[in-house]
Amino acid sequence: MEDRTALLSVYYKNGIIEFAKALMALGWQILASGGTAKHLLAAGVPVRDIGEIVGEPILGHRVVTLSREIHAGLLARELAEDEAELMRLGLPRIDLVCVDLYPLKEEIAKQGSTRESVIEKTDVGGPTMLHSGAKGERIVICDPSDRMKVIEWLKAGCPDEQNFIDQLDAKADAIVADYCLTSARYRSGGRFDGMVGELVQTCKYGENAQQAPAALYREIGNNDPLALHNFQPIEGDLPSYNNWCDIDRMLQTMTHLAAGCANHGSGYVPAIAIGVKHGNPCGIALSATSPELAIRKMVSGDTRAIFGGLVMTNFPIDGQLANVLRTTQMPEGQKRLLDGVVAPAFTPEAIEVMARKHGKCRVIVNPALSKLDASSLDIQPRRRPVRGGFLQQPNYTFVINFSDTQIEQVGKISIEQRQDLLVAWAVGSTSNSNTITLVKDLQLIGNGVGQQDRVGCCELAIKRATDAGHLINGAVAYSDSFFPFPDGPEVLAKAGIKAILASSGSVNDAQVKAVCKAHNIALVMVPDKIGRGFFGH
Repeated sequence: MEDRTALLSVYYKNGIIEFAKALMALGWQILASGGTAKHLLAAGVPVRDIGEIVGEPILGHRVVTLSREIHAGLLARELAEDEAELMRLGLPRIDLVCVDLYPLKEEIAKQGSTRESVIEKTDVGGPTMLHSGAKGERIVICDPSDRMKVIEWLKAGCPDEQNFIDQLDAKADAIVADYCLTSARYRSGGRFDGMVGELVQTCKYGENAQQAPAALYREIGNNDPLALHNFQPIEGDLPSYNNWCDIDRMLQTMTHLAAGCANHGSGYVPAIAIGVKHGNPCGIALSATSPELAIRKMVSGDTRAIFGGLVMTNFPIDGQLANVLRTTQMPEGQKRLLDGVVAPAFTPEAIEVMARKHGKCRVIVNPALSKLDASSLDIQPRRRPVRGGFLQQPNYTFVINFSDTQIEQVGKISIEQRQDLLVAWAVGSTSNSNTITLVKDLQLIGNGVGQQDRVGCCELAIKRATDAGHLINGAVAYSDSFFPFPDGPEVLAKAGIKAILASSGSVNDAQVKAVCKAHNIALVMVPDKIGRGFFGH
């Protein structure tokens, strides 16, 4: 390891002194750019400023590392003629480059940023050094978390060297690609867009067994604590492609519920339990006092559909709650089979209770689920692959607010009905459209999803509620768009629905209001252009 040279040029100085000292202890020589060199010298670390190699900085320090002397050291091959040329020019071969980049994304997002400030924070020298280092098959470090990993690898004698370096170099190229994409997106006003992802997990197959293999990727630079890569399996098989899809859908429903509850109270989010099958909620319940009650009511929403489904809660699961989840409304001696359970935490006893043979029940943890509030909605754009490209739209961020002056109310609504309508809205607006959702006493009792006509949604929701043994009289209904005809409200009225939340905008709104008034149904209407709840086309 003697006589090897490392180039350090970092924007964030945290930890760089310790890293430089660790390299020196292994016999490395240190080169550093101006700011990094001053920082290291002030700490007593002997370094060589790259200004000694490239000369004085020019254009106000804008051109320093963009010099052929630096890139010659990064790109020189292990060939006698390259080594001789470096020696003749008095240039060191650079074997390691540690660079982090100017905070471009942070500058773009910063309040008060300008085009000039963004361009000033657009790094050129850093990405160029990373790319040159990757092309030269050097040890390239673009992530501070990799620094000590490299030190340990060097101490261990550089095992599996080619693969180790390839992974670092590929990561650097990916970081540079994402950085350049960020600049292109900003400069073009969105004409150019996309995503650079990093593999998190390979799945055996996708939606169907013949679609193999499949994979989950995380977006580079994503710091969302609720991003899927932050959900950690702790028991059972790794999640399947469909499991990840269901977790993503449950997150949409869970965060909409949390945002709605927080906006309509003192910020308090009650205990929430959600059951999902094939992407759509089949059981949901809330309780301000008892997580156990939330689980019992969630399971009782549709005991047939939840079988083999996934469950998510915003509260920890202990052994007792796990037993409730597996045994509620099951024949004596039998336990409910679930594909997975997602929660902020599990006790060892709960993990044992949830476990199935052959790892068929995935137990998945994310502590961030216990801290949901009005800010937990996903605000990143939603993309959908299509042939030859992708569609993009803003995320689902509308949250119903019954005090909004744009909302029209016909008839009187009790506090309890308003709470039930909130739950119905959160479920229906995150289910495949068209959807009619029925809720009673903070419990989902029927979800009629994915139908081509709205009255068909009403009939399906009623059938699912009736088949599950629920008494519909006194329940509320949510429609994810307006009723084109009064036949939908007529069907709901005959079933005993007492309050409806829908959007307005139909040419037959007056007839819909008349039907509700005739049947003494309270009606809340939000303009379709601001509150339509279509999801998952």
